[in-house]
Amino acid sequence: MKTSGEVLLAWLEHLAHERRLSPRTLEAYGHIGRHYLGFLERHRGDPQSLSDLGTVTAAEVRAHLAERRSGDHPLNARSLGQTLAAIRGFHDFLDRRCDTPAPQLALVRGPKIKPSLPRPVTADQARGLMQEPEADPDAEPWEAARDRAVLTLLYGCGLRISEALSLIRADAPFPETIRIVGKGSKTRIVPILPAVREAVDAYLALQPFPPEPRDALFRAKRGGPLSPRHVQATVQTLRGRLGLPASATPHALRHSFATHLLGAGADLRSIQELLGHASLSTTQKYTAVDAARLLGAYAAAHPRA
Repeated sequence: MKTSGEVLLAWLEHLAHERRLSPRTLEAYGHIGRHYLGFLERHRGDPQSLSDLGTVTAAEVRAHLAERRSGDHPLNARSLGQTLAAIRGFHDFLDRRCDTPAPQLALVRGPKIKPSLPRPVTADQARGLMQEPEADPDAEPWEAARDRAVLTLLYGCGLRISEALSLIRADAPFPETIRIVGKGSKTRIVPILPAVREAVDAYLALQPFPPEPRDALFRAKRGGPLSPRHVQATVQTLRGRLGLPASATPHALRHSFATHLLGAGADLRSIQELLGHASLSTTQKYTAVDAARLLGAYAAAHPRA
């Protein structure tokens, strides 16, 4: 009889090789799965087997979620919802691949989550973030040009950090469009604006490393691939210099790309394709952001508001 640890490993391998989830998502699901199985072992007093997992009750799952909601590092409602979704996915795998259903799981409801709207920066703030790296007199010129190029890609093409950093040297100089592999290995074609091409070309002219085609396009100080953490830390520093709010993150530049396109008259379906959203409902959030901007402008400008 397989142990719970063995079937958890089989599920993660399924997610990695068949579903092709990102390493970061796999790490999160593995963390959730280990917490869940550890709770069941403590709660029931014995190591769990595959057949034991089929007897999980709704009360046990609710108790596990309650435990994750308390303690030194309590989860918020959104994270609890993600935890429950991962547990459901795990048991769905056990049902389909191991003939071990857990029918009581259907009785568990997730927490109510208040939908959040994207928080974009303004066009002027985005411009400031892109220009500020080269205003630092202490920065190495090639590193400042690199940071500007990355941020220009995020805003000018609506890329995720992982998508921008997955580009390789053979991808540049950029043609008019580039092929991006996004979440779930979905491929989309993204147009390249002249300003994006110019920023990347300026970085390539200064960076000191040999142009090996399969190497990362954006390189760290010692030549390795640039990390997402560097981009996040850079934006954190830049927003401090510019007096921007904490919501001014690298991902906010992607939100701004969509919001500013919508405000300029682009249709939702085109924005969906440019962002690589699987569902149009995800893209529709930007209509609420744009409506809020219009109402804010109206309230600020109308003499009777």
